[in-house]
Amino acid sequence: MSGDTYLVGAWITGVIAFIVIWIYASASWGFLLGLMFGWVPALIGGSIIGLLWPLVVLLIVLLIIKLLS
Repeated sequence: MSGDTYLVGAWITGVIAFIVIWIYASASWGFLLGLMFGWVPALIGGSIIGLLWPLVVLLIVLLIIKLLS
């Protein structure tokens, strides 16, 4: 059961990271190159961030605590 929870979190975080990195690549390299080749770094980054999603959630929580205090 906990393995399923980990995979759901990994998918959610990985997909969000993939989209954000692809948009960043399009903004950095221009629309055409970013659209054609931006999926490569987005796939790599999304996979890594998806597998490390508990650390990402922890960093976001710490950032929110820091901003609110």
